[in-house]
Amino acid sequence: MNKFYLKEFQFFDGEHTVVFNIVAVEKNKITVAVTRSGKISVCDYELHTDKNGLYFEYGIAGREHIHIDDFEETK
Repeated sequence: MNKFYLKEFQFFDGEHTVVFNIVAVEKNKITVAVTRSGKISVCDYELHTDKNGLYFEYGIAGREHIHIDDFEETK
């Protein structure tokens, strides 16, 4: 089983709290369930690396970097 499966991260985008739940992590891609304004979408994002580890880009022009290590176990 994937060690990241269903870990959760909450992010405020300036208007809404967006909840990301990891579905799968592959070599260069992450699949997350994104909940925003009561709507759930399953999206794939390309993974990148910086000094803080693996991340994907979210928001307008990928301006926000969402790091995988910031996700936590869901309760």
